[in-house]
Amino acid sequence: MRVLRLKERYPTAEVELWCEDEQRLGLKPIVRRVWSPVGRRPPVKVHQRYEWTYLYAFARPNSGEVHWLVLPTVNAEVYSLALEHFAREVGAGTKKRILLVVDRAGWHTAKKLRVPEGIHLEFLPSHSPELQPSERLWPLSNEAVANRHFERIAEQEEALVDRCVALSDQPELIRSYTRYHWWPDAA
Repeated sequence: MRVLRLKERYPTAEVELWCEDEQRLGLKPIVRRVWSPVGRRPPVKVHQRYEWTYLYAFARPNSGEVHWLVLPTVNAEVYSLALEHFAREVGAGTKKRILLVVDRAGWHTAKKLRVPEGIHLEFLPSHSPELQPSERLWPLSNEAVANRHFERIAEQEEALVDRCVALSDQPELIRSYTRYHWWPDAA
């Protein structure tokens, strides 16, 4: 197991196991079912526009700790910045090593990707979103924007930030969504 190898390689460092994923959200609304009187359709304000923002979720399933970032796009450069921010937030470096489980998205495997000191990437098999614990956080974050109309992307980002702050204070909820039965306890 990779966690044990990291502990052997860095015997004086603390080793933690995290996962990360991104979700694209935009002004095209997320529509969910709602209650309405029998025989009447609920009014839903929709103006389909294709402007996007991205929500990054770094989660630690064993503790329920989560770090969120709202960024304008995904590519190797932006993902490098996200990794740097995450490493700084959790104190990754010589005394703390983070094994970060990610999928094989192009920006995760790009040659131009800069991985900060203390962060080690572990790639999931291709086309296996069901193995990514962070993937299960999207229904929770979507609560802030489902069935809502936003005129501007900044309004949507503000709603996402409020929801993510609220979710960050609920580690048991995050843990219940991300802690798979096979996820290692040791890290």
